[in-house]
This record gives sequence, structure tokens and C-alpha cells, in this order.
Amino acid sequence: MPTQFDFSSQSAIVTGGAQGIGRAIVERLADSGANIAIWDRDEDRANTTAQELQNRGRVIAITVDVTNPKAVEAARDQTLTAFESIEVLVNNAGIAGPNQTSWDYDIDAWRQVLDINLNGPFYCCRAIVPHMLERGYGRIVNIASIAGKEGNPNASAYSASKAGLIALTKSLGKELAEFDISVNCLTPAAAKTAIFEQITQEHIDYMLSKIPRGRFVLVEEIAAMAAFAASRDCSFTTGSVFDISGGRATY
Repeated sequence: MPTQFDFSSQSAIVTGGAQGIGRAIVERLADSGANIAIWDRDEDRANTTAQELQNRGRVIAITVDVTNPKAVEAARDQTLTAFESIEVLVNNAGIAGPNQTSWDYDIDAWRQVLDINLNGPFYCCRAIVPHMLERGYGRIVNIASIAGKEGNPNASAYSASKAGLIALTKSLGKELAEFDISVNCLTPAAAKTAIFEQITQEHIDYMLSKIPRGRFVLVEEIAAMAAFAASRDCSFTTGSVFDISGGRATY
């Protein structure tokens, strides 16, 4: 039986929550009593996921492009209309981008990766934090990556975006430290999700070779750690990085 944290009477946003790591987090929080708003740009998949999880709690789908600040603000307002409050924000939406050397990296692709993986969480935090400040409580969990610590070859945009997300976590965590609002991030190793469709087999093999445990992390394992970081029990730690890299991380 997985450890259960009490999210009853709490509402959570999970960006990119329609599939993969995001869906696993949605399921974990819903099973613990939270109302969930899935924010995803894939309207059909998000609606399907929300429908499939109706028997596990109150789950709604909101179509939003996290790279559009106005769309993020509109999604926040929709969420508040549905749930009246937002206690948890999980910034999970992200893309891998192409596998290319830095000097050959397509500029438009670079901008897209940074826009989704780094600007998106910033826009979401910017929209949600004032509400958390008004209520005097909040938990923000950013899904970064071990690549943000170590830098993966032929994945400079992804690595840079996740390093930036780690730094954003630390900055915002310090800004909110005097309030009951924690900001932490997770740095998982690779998980077998749809993101693998965006990267080469050579890069997949490289990532596996770097994990001492000899396997990819399970999305359920990431969700378990995210649930703690999103819970009331995570009451003192903020601006921190939770490693879940199977022994790969060196710091």
C-alpha cells in the first residue's frame, strides 16, 4: 500500500498531466483526496484522462498552452471557478527537443524547448503565487531533470532548460521562504514515456548507461516523491532539489 498524504479539501494543478509522469502524479494526488486540474495543450488526451479518472476523484481538464501567459492566467481563473482555491502547482509539462550538437542546434527548436520547459513554469508560478500568498499556503513542485545538473551531450536545450528550472526553484523558494509556501524540484533520471519518441535510440542508450541502478525510473516512483513535496508534511524544506536519478547524481 503506497504511503498516503492527506490532500482532502485541497486542489492541485498538474501541467502536462494527460500522460506519462504528469498522469502518474495526477493519479497519486487524486487517490489522496485532491481535486485535480489537468492543464495540457492536448485537449483530446486531457479530456480522456480526466474521464478515465472520474472514479478516483474530481478531475477536470483545461486546455492551455503554458508558453502563453494570457492563456495561463485564463486557465488559473477557470481552475478557481471550478475549485475556489489552488493549494498545489506541479510544473511538469515539457519536451525533449532534437538530439543535436550545440553548434548545429536549430534555433527555433532551442527557443521552443526553453519556452515550454522554463518559461512555462515561470508563467504558471507568476499566475498562481499571488493566490497562494493571499491564502497563506501553497506547495509548488517543479519537475526538472538530472540533465539539469550534469548536462547531457546532444541535448543542450533540454539540459539548459532544466538547469534554469532548478535555479528558478531556488530563487522562488527563497522569495517565499517566510510564508507557508514551499518550492521544490525533482531531478529524475529518464522514464519510459512518450518523450522517448522525441529522442534517438542512441541517446536513450546513453541515458540508461549512466544510471547505476541499471533501469529507467518508473513514473510511479516520481509521483511518490512529488506527492511528498506537494504535501503539508513538506513544511520546512524549500528551494531544494530532490534527486531521483537511480544513483547517477554526483551532487
